[in-house]
Amino acid sequence: MNKRRFIKLFSGMAAAPVVSPLLTLLPDSKLKNWAGNLEYGTENMYTASSVEQARDFVGKQAKLKVLGTRHCFNKIADSTTEFLSLKPADELLSVNAAERTVTVDGSMTYGHLCPLLHEQGFALHNLASLPHISIAGSSSTATHGSGDRNGNLATAVSALELITAGGDTIQLSRQKDGEKFLGAVVGLGALGVITKVTLDIQPAYMMRQYVYLNMPLDQVKDHFEAIESSAYSVSLFTDWRNKNVNELWIKSRVEEGQAFAPAPEFFGAKGATRNFHPIAALSAENCTEQMGVPGPWYERLPHFRMGFTPSAGKELQSEYFVPRHHAVEAILAVERLHEQVSPHLLITEIRTIAADNLWMSPCYQQPCVTIHFTWKQDWPAVRKLLPVIENELAPFKARPHWGKLFTISPAELKSIYKKMPEFIELCKTYDPNGKFRNEFLNVNIFG
Repeated sequence: MNKRRFIKLFSGMAAAPVVSPLLTLLPDSKLKNWAGNLEYGTENMYTASSVEQARDFVGKQAKLKVLGTRHCFNKIADSTTEFLSLKPADELLSVNAAERTVTVDGSMTYGHLCPLLHEQGFALHNLASLPHISIAGSSSTATHGSGDRNGNLATAVSALELITAGGDTIQLSRQKDGEKFLGAVVGLGALGVITKVTLDIQPAYMMRQYVYLNMPLDQVKDHFEAIESSAYSVSLFTDWRNKNVNELWIKSRVEEGQAFAPAPEFFGAKGATRNFHPIAALSAENCTEQMGVPGPWYERLPHFRMGFTPSAGKELQSEYFVPRHHAVEAILAVERLHEQVSPHLLITEIRTIAADNLWMSPCYQQPCVTIHFTWKQDWPAVRKLLPVIENELAPFKARPHWGKLFTISPAELKSIYKKMPEFIELCKTYDPNGKFRNEFLNVNIFG
């Protein structure tokens, strides 16, 4: 499918309001992920309405995986035997105003949590580009937003409740469990079933969002630090054509010392005069409000609105984390591949994430820049391209997003994740017989 035909299909579907955009997916009976590129290995799925039901089910199974909002593009959550789905609660389990934490069901989505949290006067530090994803799944794969000082979503986790392989319920916390906790947060689904998550919160805040168009790539080369540090969250979108950044999305907190001062131009880019979609040819109807209109944090930090499907789903995604000090070199390395990349690409997004101490986080002990690719759904073509991109990024020890498509070898993963041996031992503590392992984990982690 060429880009023009894709955009026509995408435009017709993306603006339709939906109730459950990541779960009400496809008309046939096969169990698939959100994008439809992956058909799962079994259709056996048990839905638990309580922790007790989940514990009973886990205790009786030899092998299983938890399936959430199905937003992973690879087989990290796949199973050939049994799936467990956890029915989320419709309310916050508890808010501790003194300690500034909220405890929720792990299966709750950010889109459901955020308005409830805002009503009580609180907020999260950051959100991903779409709010339709589950809290447990996002934390387990180190999903992220953007911002020089903002860690990925998992960095807000201060405690976890898990069902282990034996059907027991355990609690782990940042305060009490030290290194064990740091190993468990980005757990890749390998330690157990996450039933409850406690998140750090802060007072609610308002934000404004601005979009700028057509920044020369030379400006990124010469002023990357100034561009990325200009606001609370900054995203660059490019299709790698014409040495140009198509769009900059700048998200600024409305408070003293945080506000971005908008101007008609920003490092050679022109201020937009209407709302935009990251793919400019698409309608912005399903995107969060721009043009500097103030709004609650949860209606500005994501790119897409909760009540609308973020895309038609007919896409593939891959993403690579590069140490921040190699940002410009890595961006220019990919730009050199533009003739190979652009024909198969819908858009690339470039973001920054702060360092953390979570063992299996791609940002473990290093701030990162991420280069994200949203591809046309042509896996044979993308499959050939990924090793080419990975080879260009190899000198920078690029780490792939755990929930997206990559071809980096298990040996290379082991060399760039220094805490992987400790992580394997931690998994064996709670799952000695590999009940929660699958092909993806066996190949990339335990192989």
